Amino acid sequence: MSNSDVQNEARTETAGTTGEVFRVFLKLGLTSFGGPIAHLGYFRDALVVRHRWLDEKAYADLVALCQFLPGPASSQVGFALGFLRAGPMGAAAAWAAFTLPSALLLFAFALFAGALDNPLGEGLLHGLKIVAVAVVSQAVWGMARSLCPDRERAGIALAALVLVTLAASAFAQIVAILCGALLGWRMCRNKVGEAGKTVAFGLSKRTGIVSLSLFALLLLGLPLADQMMQGLAVFDTFYRAGALVFGGGHVVLPLLEAGVVEPGWVSRDAFLAGYGAAQAVPGPLFTFASYLGAVLDSPPTGSAGAMIALFAIFLPGFLLLMGVAPFWDRFRQIDAARAAMMGTNAAVVGILAAALYDPLWTTAILSPADFALATVCFLLLTVWKAPPWMAVVLCALAGMGFAIL
Repeated sequence: MSNSDVQNEARTETAGTTGEVFRVFLKLGLTSFGGPIAHLGYFRDALVVRHRWLDEKAYADLVALCQFLPGPASSQVGFALGFLRAGPMGAAAAWAAFTLPSALLLFAFALFAGALDNPLGEGLLHGLKIVAVAVVSQAVWGMARSLCPDRERAGIALAALVLVTLAASAFAQIVAILCGALLGWRMCRNKVGEAGKTVAFGLSKRTGIVSLSLFALLLLGLPLADQMMQGLAVFDTFYRAGALVFGGGHVVLPLLEAGVVEPGWVSRDAFLAGYGAAQAVPGPLFTFASYLGAVLDSPPTGSAGAMIALFAIFLPGFLLLMGVAPFWDRFRQIDAARAAMMGTNAAVVGILAAALYDPLWTTAILSPADFALATVCFLLLTVWKAPPWMAVVLCALAGMGFAIL
């Protein structure tokens, strides 16, 4: 029996229905608080332990693949799990069910944000900015501990932080990622361990090549075409953000800030308030795009802008997943490739640390009380392991209290 026959037989034995996938992931989309790492834990508990869609080794390899690629790792894992369970329609059902609850909540926040144009509302929005400082501080701290555990990778992260802080542009972020990959390739080869087993998707190499070609065509072609109409420019901005995010959902913050705040499409205050609100909803952080698309200063805005932004930011990660999956087993055996990714991940820590300073800290921490509140929330998240929504509620209430006083 050939390998493809074995894969097809395995897919038949474990096949489910699109409706089943949608129901399971809708529950996850409504209850999965805590960011991408927490989401992976929810997925394991629901689909490996309780529903037994796949075993521990297969799930670990799937997570390794999605963390290797740019894009929203938890959403990519969910998309892949839906595909393995019920084919392409299962993948679409998993993405929709996991994504739409938080996307709709953030879209609603965008619609009613205008009602906050009063002292209490301004205090609430300022509180959301402060909680964003605490949440991103937690992300930088956790990522630095896991992705920069030695001098070489800590040095790469520091170099990326200095470059992005001084240059303060989207181009500098791309240069930092590329330099991180090059330095990792040169400095981290002796730190690469053995590659584990892999999981079979049953995708052909032709499908992989078509997906990668489409990914590259959009990444390179959209900047040339976006002069034709504003809708393409918006699609290009969110597509590039989704294509260049390494290391977790919070890393999309500096890319989106450069893409929508610098051109004047979204005010910095509205951007940070929406980012703070995104911490209070379940599901993937990338749904922050639905809020940004809805509050754009020029068309497309409202529901059209939200749908364009949401689709564009997730698309590159899914194209990369389908493109790399047929070649993953061979590629992951190359030590140089994995060393380059170690350097890339270290550079990402530096980029996120730079975003913690600007725009977060410079905009949100305006008084000793702001600093004290951000510190309390940081300790709540890191020491007492409180869920992010608790920090959001605390900062929202405190922000309104500061406004009254």
